[in-house]
Amino acid sequence: MMIRKMLLSVALISAVSTALAGDIGQSKTTLSAAEVAEKNVQARGGLQAWRNVNSLSFEGRMGAGGNRQAPVPASLQDKGQYKPRITERLPEEAQLPFKMLMQRPRQMRVELVFKGQTAVQVFDGVHGWKLRPFLNRNEVEPFTADELKAASLQPVLDGPIVDYAAKGTRIELDGLEKVEGHDAYKLGLTNTNGETIHVWIDTGTFLETKIDGQPRRLDGKLHPIEVYYRDYRQVSGLQIPFIMETKVLPIPDTTAKVKEAPVQAEKIIVENVAVNPKLEASLFTKPEIQNQASHR
Repeated sequence: MMIRKMLLSVALISAVSTALAGDIGQSKTTLSAAEVAEKNVQARGGLQAWRNVNSLSFEGRMGAGGNRQAPVPASLQDKGQYKPRITERLPEEAQLPFKMLMQRPRQMRVELVFKGQTAVQVFDGVHGWKLRPFLNRNEVEPFTADELKAASLQPVLDGPIVDYAAKGTRIELDGLEKVEGHDAYKLGLTNTNGETIHVWIDTGTFLETKIDGQPRRLDGKLHPIEVYYRDYRQVSGLQIPFIMETKVLPIPDTTAKVKEAPVQAEKIIVENVAVNPKLEASLFTKPEIQNQASHR
């Protein structure tokens, strides 16, 4: 879900005295998965508050890295150990204005503005469509099989942890790991289809700091995705992330003679959030080409 793409980490609370450090370390390791999940929901605003959310609206800027790749390490630049990556991307790097609308149960609409043209992506909970004029594709296209699967697997707007039991999700605690220098609980969440994702919960704030993203197909291969969440802010009593950074990971292959080029990280910066805006049903139907103008 996009919330999942927009949750962000915050700095840990100040260190406590040495006398209490041992107790805190013990509490970190003795919490159950259910207790970590409960504390996470409380930290994000509370269970009932999230149950009362029917729709969300986000506006901000979305980074598009264009054809630029991440810097190649100097030690490998002249050794031919990186192969080029060919992907369908914008011809230049840009910060694109975007608007994302979400409504229960699983409806989503994303609009991106690039050089005066508005790209639209819509998922009505079952079907998906996309309109991408900046790629000279001036007709509405259906989601590919991979895109449809990814959209259908996205959690609802409150995320994968809120009401996880009611959603039929099983959770387990996979221990503690460092995320950007801070301790985090690693939770494994398995849905009713047997799909498992991991969510890392900061031990100080109990907010999500990282989550597995939907794998992305590049060069014909599915690459694992990590999404980092930062800069939580309170909106209508809820904790909402205002920065999200997506990283595409290389596929481990010790037999490969040529290493894959790193992919530039992509960042989303949220500027405005509305809780429970009134959204017209037509926003989540197949887009009309003649109405490409953004609903901003």
